[in-house]
Amino acid sequence: KEDVWGVIEAENPIGVVVAFGGQTAISLANFLVSRGVRILGTSAEGIDLAEDREKFDALLGTMGIERPRGEAVLTLEEALAAAERLGFPVLLRPSYVIGGQNMVIAHDEADVRRYMGVILSGGIENPVLIDKYMPGTELECDVISDGEQVLIPGIMEHVERAGIHSGDSVAIYPPRSLSPEMTEHVADCSRRLALALGTRGLVNIQYLIYEGKLYVIEVNPRASRTIPYLSKVTGVHMVDIATRVMMGASLAELGCPDGLLPPSPFYGVKAPVFSFEKVQDANSLLGPEMKSTGEVLGVGRTFKEALYKALAAAGFRFVTENGEPRRGVLLSVESRQLGEIAPLVRSLDGSGKLMFATPETADAIKALGYYAFDIGSVSHTADLGGFLERAGIGLVIIRGLVALRIVGNREFAVILIVLHTISSRFMLPDMRGAGARPSYVENTKTARNRNGSGLNFTVYSRACIIRLTIAPANRLT
Repeated sequence: KEDVWGVIEAENPIGVVVAFGGQTAISLANFLVSRGVRILGTSAEGIDLAEDREKFDALLGTMGIERPRGEAVLTLEEALAAAERLGFPVLLRPSYVIGGQNMVIAHDEADVRRYMGVILSGGIENPVLIDKYMPGTELECDVISDGEQVLIPGIMEHVERAGIHSGDSVAIYPPRSLSPEMTEHVADCSRRLALALGTRGLVNIQYLIYEGKLYVIEVNPRASRTIPYLSKVTGVHMVDIATRVMMGASLAELGCPDGLLPPSPFYGVKAPVFSFEKVQDANSLLGPEMKSTGEVLGVGRTFKEALYKALAAAGFRFVTENGEPRRGVLLSVESRQLGEIAPLVRSLDGSGKLMFATPETADAIKALGYYAFDIGSVSHTADLGGFLERAGIGLVIIRGLVALRIVGNREFAVILIVLHTISSRFMLPDMRGAGARPSYVENTKTARNRNGSGLNFTVYSRACIIRLTIAPANRLT
């Protein structure tokens, strides 16, 4: 606050735009207004209406728009009582946070106690939000409003189920699984919300489709990270238009249409970029807290072409050194999700993979009538490197608290894939439709051990399941 106020005193601006500064700038809106600074675009009251849980819930109630059931709490006791009323699993998240910081999915009372301890240790000023977690399809919609008309350039659909931070997910434009009726419903809700919040400029709305119903997850009265990608694939200069609207122009004066634009004649895929190999002790399991360090865009005439370009831009090369993929797959899935692995196991077996698994997962696979080699219990993963090489494992699927870290001084072929949830419609897509390119992925990385010695390892697997293989078939094939 002090640094920003120092700039304000030095520049004496006629107003301040907070919509392009992310959550940090949004959090400063009330402070700036209290000092007499004019907020250009959406007012501080409109921002607070979107960020304040009780006010926003009341607004949705008057509009007849649903959102996952939730409560705002300040203490551990309140959190435990709220989780009990909502039913597990629940999503815990502080309000006014950046990048999903300290957002977690709690599956039982012990999780709530542990995660609330972490959140409360930071000395929060705003309530902790607890929502009923629904593992549905997540959508993002970026909107420009002038208070009377609403321009919706497009809708992006996440490949992963809800629960993975939007910055860590793969997003597709235009959506592949939305019916015309649901698309129209999303556009209508976006329009009504933008106008109800008094938006002048940009607003980002995140939705969830669960069991055929549309829910609002949250509304961010600011530019989101998807703005440059959506601008690129739709041809709409969103930042320029939004800035002019904030300064008083209307969408009609700027020649912009009202409502949802028709989809572009090509696909766009946004993919995240991670840097886990540079931070060896980082937990690579993905969830509501953002862990990616960048994002890239692939544009193509077909979905497969766009996906290929996005993954290639993220650093993956679709060919192995010897041109042959490794057939081994190592699986370790936590107990509560073992009942969902049948489609995944059938797909792996049907594609000729050799399955290796930790004991409980191996038993579950055998109970389905398939074979998996039991590698025994793994409490420390440092010794897995040699096994991965000897067994020819090119794919590791992990869902649990164990994070695999590769150590040693030899070259391995391994891909770390985190399963946040396992889709009941999971399948392994084939990338051969993206031209004459092989359907397997290779990426050579170099990591440094604590003693400074280098470690080279090669990463390759099926292209579409490089990182989060939780994609329903109708969105990936």
